[in-house]
Amino acid sequence: MRPLAARRLGRFGRPRRRLRAGLVQLLFALAGLGLGLLLPRITLDSTVASTRVTETLVAVGFGVLGLVTVIFSLLFLVVQWAFTSLSPRLTLFRDDPIVWRTFALAIGVFVFSVTTALVIGDQQKVSVIVPAAEVVAVLAAIALIRTLQVRAFASIQLAPTLAAIAEQGRGVLEDLYPRPCTPDRPPAALLPPRRRAILWPHRQAILQQLDLGRLLRAADGTVIVLRAGMGDTLQQGAPVVDLHGGEVTDAAVLAGLVTGPERTFHQDPLFAFRLLADIALRALSPAVNDPATAVQVLDTTESLLQFLVSRDLDVAEVADDAGIVRVVLALPTWDDYLRTALDDLLESAAQSPMVLLRARTLLTTLLNAAPPARQPPITRRLQRAEELGAGNFPLIWHDATGTARRPSPAADQSSPPS
Repeated sequence: MRPLAARRLGRFGRPRRRLRAGLVQLLFALAGLGLGLLLPRITLDSTVASTRVTETLVAVGFGVLGLVTVIFSLLFLVVQWAFTSLSPRLTLFRDDPIVWRTFALAIGVFVFSVTTALVIGDQQKVSVIVPAAEVVAVLAAIALIRTLQVRAFASIQLAPTLAAIAEQGRGVLEDLYPRPCTPDRPPAALLPPRRRAILWPHRQAILQQLDLGRLLRAADGTVIVLRAGMGDTLQQGAPVVDLHGGEVTDAAVLAGLVTGPERTFHQDPLFAFRLLADIALRALSPAVNDPATAVQVLDTTESLLQFLVSRDLDVAEVADDAGIVRVVLALPTWDDYLRTALDDLLESAAQSPMVLLRARTLLTTLLNAAPPARQPPITRRLQRAEELGAGNFPLIWHDATGTARRPSPAADQSSPPS
């Protein structure tokens, strides 16, 4: 393996810290309060009657709270639709920053309107800056609510949802596997003797991200070998890390693990395949029975597998700036990607010739593009698809694959007798 250099860790070097929605709302509220106290103190030659401005501020301030109802209605609609129609693990719209930024702006406009109305209540005239700022804030709120509506409507359509999943998945794959696959790979580095394992001391949690920068700094003469991969469930008392060569405190290593209640896209290379498989499996369930959706999912799955089939997947070793391997990741293998994306789907599609034919095309394309070492797992799944298709739908399968064609009646009549 060729170790990843510490300066090329990309998104694995530092986990993404999502700004909490409550903090964003607090910042907008404070900004509204500050502007409400400051702007009325600015004096200009152009002024307007304060009574008319006060009435407008109060009306706009309480009217903009209607945006909150719209936001939560859209949020509930999209989340409920995604949960029942696609996958309960799909949280793209819920986690979209536009949702909470629009809500935060509505709070900021409300606080600004009420604060300003109270400040100018005993004044005869007020600068035009105050109503101008109110108009700008309302226009910004309208722009955000329009963007929010467009995102919500796109999130309840299949094609945009699949495209968003593919974009998120391809982002982590491109960052994790930057090099093409080459046949002359150097051998893996020899690890020092194993000293001990670090157990997970907390309650059940999902390993969401790694702070590899912190792990590299903690590994002082030690090789940290992770036994849990991104998206794995950490059970209390289960081993999560092996220490080789040296000794590191449990707290220093566990501080580099970011956990949560559910899987996220940022560092999880298998999550996009899991979501795509969920959508296809739900489409093939007897209650839904929509094989065309499963075929559309396979189109998206093929785009991700086509990228992976030619990439160097042996990137588990992470070296420090001196080129010494300090961290070994638990990453999926090529067979893991195929298993997550296709195995359950192939068995569920046993009664759907449309899906089996699309899976056969996908596997044939991958087989032609794969290096020799990655062809056996593809061949096994291709043989399974052929077995299911030819066994359950012999006529459809023979006609679609161009094998075992029977001569037409016209050809029988025109052929000379033997």
